[in-house]
Amino acid sequence: MNRQPDPADRRLSNTSRRDILKLGGALAAGSVLAGAPLPRVHASEDNTIRLALIGCGGRGRGAVGDAFSVAEGPIKLHAMADLTEDRVSTSYNVLKNLFADRVDVPEDRRFVGFDGYRHAIDSLRPGDVAMLTAYAFCRPVQIEYAVKKGVNVFLEKTFAPDPAGCRRIMAAGERAKEQNLKIAAGLQCRHSVARQALIEKVRAGELGDIPLVRATRVCGGGFLAKPPADTDHVAWQIRNRMHFLWASSGILLEMLIHQIDECCWIKDGWPVSAIGKGNRADRPDNISQNFEHYELEYTFADGGKAVVESVQPFATFIHGSKRAAQFSGDVHRATVHTYKGHELENSQIDWAAEPEPRGPWQAQWKNFLEAIRNDHPFNEAERAIKANLASIMGRAAAHMGRTVTWQELLDSNFAFTPIADQLEFGGPAPVQPDAEGHYPFPIPGKWVEI
Repeated sequence: MNRQPDPADRRLSNTSRRDILKLGGALAAGSVLAGAPLPRVHASEDNTIRLALIGCGGRGRGAVGDAFSVAEGPIKLHAMADLTEDRVSTSYNVLKNLFADRVDVPEDRRFVGFDGYRHAIDSLRPGDVAMLTAYAFCRPVQIEYAVKKGVNVFLEKTFAPDPAGCRRIMAAGERAKEQNLKIAAGLQCRHSVARQALIEKVRAGELGDIPLVRATRVCGGGFLAKPPADTDHVAWQIRNRMHFLWASSGILLEMLIHQIDECCWIKDGWPVSAIGKGNRADRPDNISQNFEHYELEYTFADGGKAVVESVQPFATFIHGSKRAAQFSGDVHRATVHTYKGHELENSQIDWAAEPEPRGPWQAQWKNFLEAIRNDHPFNEAERAIKANLASIMGRAAAHMGRTVTWQELLDSNFAFTPIADQLEFGGPAPVQPDAEGHYPFPIPGKWVEI
């Protein structure tokens, strides 16, 4: 994941999140898989919030940087875990180089393997934070364990690849609420004050009715060549997780979940149905489960529509009955303004949001950490999972070639694999190639994923 730093970001360090990702990528080349008094947040005198980074890729490193950039009390990275040692060591070196004594992760708190998340969470205390930034397939079991151990959770998207996983996370979120645990979920644009200002205008009726929202973003990721002979298919599928629906949720959710969530936020509800279409990369050696292109149309209870498509530009537009607006810009930039009428031209802009004091990534962490320290309610699990389900709805509609309803998603227990919680390198893989080396891929009319 590469994003441009928001020029309004105010960081405690001079290092942007993109710098963290770039430095980590350079080190990981060739990797198999890459002052005011504050309330006490722990039972002891030490009110340092400890972070356990579970998933040591670029998103995880970026999230650590975001947390450090807005922390108003003591905070440290305390533990790290991932499936392979090289990912842990690479991220440790990057973060230690950037944040020095804020990274306090000796070798005995760097954990490797499928059970590494347990050891990392076990090292935390109540009031600390488990950062679940690894792979979608393991998100349900990891949040279940974190809530069981009584720690707060930062939950990166995508949240689950299938309805069964969504149900597990939703249930864990309810248990967290009962225990007064805080859960942040990585749909950071909901914390954008510029977008919140436009939402106020929408709710006040300044744009009129909203018959159409349109969101676009290029996804790519529709081609994967066959693996070499004697491949460990568990390792191969995790390494190439974007191409396998069970592992990452696929490219549609990885990229377009933000746009779909924005559409639902604007419409102030969840879609009642979706239709979709797409096409697969037309190459005989392609083994990806993704389509090359997706076009989705959601219908809401008031009859309004949201169209989401994997094309340029990277933007979300509102087409109101009175006038139009832009809600989001390139790489989630807060390009937020209204137009005099329906013409989407800069010369027609009649209101623009004030520059934001910080980017949405940092705003989310600021709100999350303040909720922990001041013991305010903060639980984004339900909203995040409903956005995840809306995204699965669109993916399923395109892959299955039919209308999919919201009620179908709520009723579904479909899971891509029953063994996601029992994986081992060298063991059985969730999907197996056929004699020609091809994995199962969506064929509309035949494919099932709800």
